[in-house]
Amino acid sequence: MGTQRLTVAQALIKFLDNQYVEVDGKVIKFVTGIFGIFGHGNVLGIGQALEQDPGQLIVHQGRNEQGMAHAAIGYAKQKNRQQIYACTSSVGPGAANMITAAATASANRIPLLLLPGDVFATRQPDPVLQQIEQPYNLSISTNDAFKAVSKYWDRITRAEQLMSACINAMRVLTDPAETGAVTLALPQDVQAEAYDFPESFLAKRIHRIERTPATPAMLDDALACLKEKKKPLIICGGGVRYSQAAEELKRFAEAFDIPFAETQAGKSAVDCTHPFNVGGVGETGCLSANTLAKEADVIIGIGTRYTDFTTSSKWLFQHPEVNFININIARFDAYKLDGIQICADAKTALSQLHAKLTELGWKAQWHDRIQSAKEALHNELRRLENVTYTGRSFTPEIDDAITNRDQLFQEFLSITGSTLTQTRVLGLLNQAFGKDDIIVAAAGSLPGDLQRTWESKGENSYHLEYGYSCMGYEVNAALGVKLAEPEKEVYALVGDGSYLMLHSELITSIQERKKINIILFDNMAHGCINNLQVGNGMDSFCTEFRYRNAENNRLDAGLIPVDFAMNAASYGCKTYKVRSEEELLLALQDAKKQQVSTLIDIKVLPKTMAHGYGSWWHVGVAEVSQKERIKAAFEKSQQHIKQARQY
Repeated sequence: MGTQRLTVAQALIKFLDNQYVEVDGKVIKFVTGIFGIFGHGNVLGIGQALEQDPGQLIVHQGRNEQGMAHAAIGYAKQKNRQQIYACTSSVGPGAANMITAAATASANRIPLLLLPGDVFATRQPDPVLQQIEQPYNLSISTNDAFKAVSKYWDRITRAEQLMSACINAMRVLTDPAETGAVTLALPQDVQAEAYDFPESFLAKRIHRIERTPATPAMLDDALACLKEKKKPLIICGGGVRYSQAAEELKRFAEAFDIPFAETQAGKSAVDCTHPFNVGGVGETGCLSANTLAKEADVIIGIGTRYTDFTTSSKWLFQHPEVNFININIARFDAYKLDGIQICADAKTALSQLHAKLTELGWKAQWHDRIQSAKEALHNELRRLENVTYTGRSFTPEIDDAITNRDQLFQEFLSITGSTLTQTRVLGLLNQAFGKDDIIVAAAGSLPGDLQRTWESKGENSYHLEYGYSCMGYEVNAALGVKLAEPEKEVYALVGDGSYLMLHSELITSIQERKKINIILFDNMAHGCINNLQVGNGMDSFCTEFRYRNAENNRLDAGLIPVDFAMNAASYGCKTYKVRSEEELLLALQDAKKQQVSTLIDIKVLPKTMAHGYGSWWHVGVAEVSQKERIKAAFEKSQQHIKQARQY
């Protein structure tokens, strides 16, 4: 084959445009497009290449490098990791802004290709604008910071290095076990250099995402364990969704009478009405799943990383003889909790295990416990969605020994005029949304309330980023989800703190005419962390949004009111201010009719989130303190640690 004389940037764009994946015999274009913010480090390299010939790649103009990368993550996650957007930035601060997104992608095992500009490979003009100089090593730039949060990292200092770097990048991006952020640092002079690239490098390339089966020995180990057990519980992790194993999971659960609980990433793989779906599990788990988890004598974890929130810091599974069977394509996760390792594709392994168990004639023996647990959950959810505040008789969900609760409520009411509770608002939203509507969330108290209370009506309708719990993901990822599912209504459920942290691509949604809906819960605080500190004996400290007090120089004066609707309206969004149930329902109805992005600014009473259900979370509580409440919290934590698995 011949060659093409191209710049490094031009060859890179041509290469990306020709990458495909094959899944179950279906060939899919892997790279849909590129999000970019251009500066001196990439505009005349990648920018020039994209202007000249983007091929089929769609180019989007980002507003914040972290925000556009979160949009790319949201897109890839909603596409079950089978399609991606790449992201390019200039050198220095533009590149550094993407580091948080790289960590978010790697923590969640979502493919994200980052193409930051870099300083001159020749070093002739050093130090260039935005360059950090390290006297002990002149080869270091801002982009070296990506190494800790990337699954593959490379710097292209010679034109011919692009070829091996790109192929290795695709190797990682299309590997279901090892995928995450891939960073290719591109010195701005090298981007513009020409080279005779072989046609074979630029040709169409198909990467097969194989369904790795379990070995007979793996299955035998699982069968030997299961035949001695009576009360198995499946944990449905994100791997079930990415493997598209939902139907296989349903058949498996139904055949052997096994209940399944959901992680944040696994929720909505199967809708909530399935008779064996017992809801979210762990620290933010619901009543039914956590009740059964304590009784289970074997846990079958499918595609789960077993994070501390899923296992309640390895405390939740309290049966004295509990064992773990781990079905995971990633060997690293299959080894967790000293479990029996089935290193295989979730869908394939479930089918294999199904056949073996059918031959054995084995079934679980939960009897009526699954139904009774689901009934208890149903009753609890109906109670939660009807919790209202009248000013006379009200028991907040969060019982954290706060001493000035009534004063806090009255202060909030005097500013906002709203008596809405968070659980009531979520109940109304759940009733209003259809099975095809998609919700997006990531941080604060909302992920906990959603995993405990949200009833997913449609499959893949619940899009939560909780591997990194990154504030600022929600609004920006909603754009990515909308790009992935343009015919569906997408709702970002976000707290005031996360919205203030980052919502840059809301403007991009206006530019692209890709309507997203922002449901903003304003309780004038980082409410989740406020609950954590007060619940462990502290007073409220730098978590409520308050003015500085001139008398004591602390941030404990009046609450700061923010008009979020006015903010979004300035971008061109249709906005609504909500202080009552009637206003909320009218806003939801009208927002559905809009063609432009919307924001519903809802003022919700603090301390009205859902409480925990028989869970515990290991956090660092001060061993020495002057406060009796903190001393008591420390002693309580020590007792729980004694009950938890040590590794």
